[in-house]
Amino acid sequence: MFNLILFGPPGSGKGTQSEKLVAKYRLVHLSTGNLLREEISNKTPLGLEAKNFIDKGQLVPDEVVIGMIDSCLEHHKDASGFLFDGFPRTAAQAEALDKLLALKKSEIGLLLALEVTEKELIKRLLNRGKTSGRTDDTNETVIHQRFVVYRNETAPIADHYKKLKKFQSIKGEGTVEEIFDSMCQAIDKRMKSIVS
Repeated sequence: MFNLILFGPPGSGKGTQSEKLVAKYRLVHLSTGNLLREEISNKTPLGLEAKNFIDKGQLVPDEVVIGMIDSCLEHHKDASGFLFDGFPRTAAQAEALDKLLALKKSEIGLLLALEVTEKELIKRLLNRGKTSGRTDDTNETVIHQRFVVYRNETAPIADHYKKLKKFQSIKGEGTVEEIFDSMCQAIDKRMKSIVS
């Protein structure tokens, strides 16, 4: 089983690239946002607990999110691996995820971080905002704030996986295919090193 975390600031192309990676490596796309919505709509105990926090305008606690991830891993025992999207967002979540995977005799194989200049990201998000209907993609001040939050929250996670030698930076500018090829090279190299 090969597990991958895909990282990148808003507008870095995670959505586009994750679809391609899931198809090529036959990974289960584990998006915590989708998981939350699914558990809530299915009225599972974890979903009801999460809804309780969301209805009060609070963040869903890590234990609940980890519980949902555990449930998803159990549901897909035969998967060749998972692509984690939107999780972990903090160092504590990264450690909790590592512990959960260790219990399942698995681990994160690699964290890929899409690196894109702020100027390019702003251009992409403002363009996306014209068609996405997302108001947070149309306001440059809000976009800047999202980058600040991303940098502050994700730097500790990058450091966590750098220490474990599982971090790979990928240039997120160029054609979709060029970026995808760079990601595949990094994944293939990592997979070979794990097997040998």
